[in-house]
Amino acid sequence: MNEQRQHPRTPLALEVKISHDSMESVVLVTRDISESGIFVVTEGTPLPPVGTVVEGQVQGEMEDAPRVKMEVVRIEPEGVGLRFLIDQ
Repeated sequence: MNEQRQHPRTPLALEVKISHDSMESVVLVTRDISESGIFVVTEGTPLPPVGTVVEGQVQGEMEDAPRVKMEVVRIEPEGVGLRFLIDQ
């Protein structure tokens, strides 16, 4: 597999609520995080296809955590890679 990552990944398990109009919100656990995105373990939970923008919110760490827009960039058997979208 061709490695194209620009930022190192850090193993981190956090619960993240993922939302999109095409599905019910789901709470999944991250496998790792980097400056540019996260990988969430889906355990068979289907998420929208590559290119779809979803909303994510960390659960349990703080009340009213910010909601972050992320793009589905990779789908693997174990989970999904999501890239943070930064408003410019």
